[in-house]
Amino acid sequence: MENLKKAGHKFFRNKLSGVGLAVVLLIILSAIFAKYITPYPAHAGAYVDFAHSNKPPSAQFLLGTDNMGRDILTRIIFSFRGALYMAVIVLAIAVPIGVSLGILGGYLKGTIVDTLIMRITDVFLSVPALLLALAVASVLKPNLTNAMMAVTLMWWPWYTRLVYGMATSCRNENFVISAGLIGASKAHIIFKEILPNCLSAVFTKMALDVGWVILIGATLSYVGLGEQPPTPSLGQMVSDGARYLPDSWWMTVFPSIAIIIIILGFNFMGDGIGDMLSKGDGKDA
Repeated sequence: MENLKKAGHKFFRNKLSGVGLAVVLLIILSAIFAKYITPYPAHAGAYVDFAHSNKPPSAQFLLGTDNMGRDILTRIIFSFRGALYMAVIVLAIAVPIGVSLGILGGYLKGTIVDTLIMRITDVFLSVPALLLALAVASVLKPNLTNAMMAVTLMWWPWYTRLVYGMATSCRNENFVISAGLIGASKAHIIFKEILPNCLSAVFTKMALDVGWVILIGATLSYVGLGEQPPTPSLGQMVSDGARYLPDSWWMTVFPSIAIIIIILGFNFMGDGIGDMLSKGDGKDA
């Protein structure tokens, strides 16, 4: 219980961390209960009502409507589902791959395995991440699944590079050397001695990365390579609304604000997780 209180103090000592946590929880709950809390659930699908198209924000439509007469607020909330789903799947695949390769290369530093892993990693990192995702997605059928594949392909090397540096440092620590001297297997050293010392940095990066994965996904949708209509996605909503600027500004502005809020929310929460997992005592300087 005492450790839990200390962790909580570390997390909440920065008020923005608490704000970030509240934003993230609100987004997640909104996505889960979108069908029940949105004013016009039918507008999340192939719905058309030209009588209410391009309506500005009002009491009836709080964030206005799009060119098809669909409620912007409803579509933004439903778009959280695909955005969060993409972030979870991408990180669930990219993180284990990146961490495994990084820790293996770091522990076997100086071997052919290390050289092979890091040269492949460097090749991927040498290409701008967004450009790589766009290139991969452009040769695949445009849909959410292929967009996730493209983003996953560009994301794992960052975890490999992160964990590689930490594993390289850990392999020379006394506790790792001692484990080897008493006959511990390589698997034991990797998973019981080195990996636990990398997890705090990995968890912190994961929390920070959720918002950026969603941003990359929105970018793919913006250029037509992500989630396809009529399923709502933030990037596609921004793209559709851009054609009606500046008259129907709400079609682009509100989805853009939603993207910014998501990124800030996860970044603030990630900072709090980093503080919580740090080895300091959690007291303010």
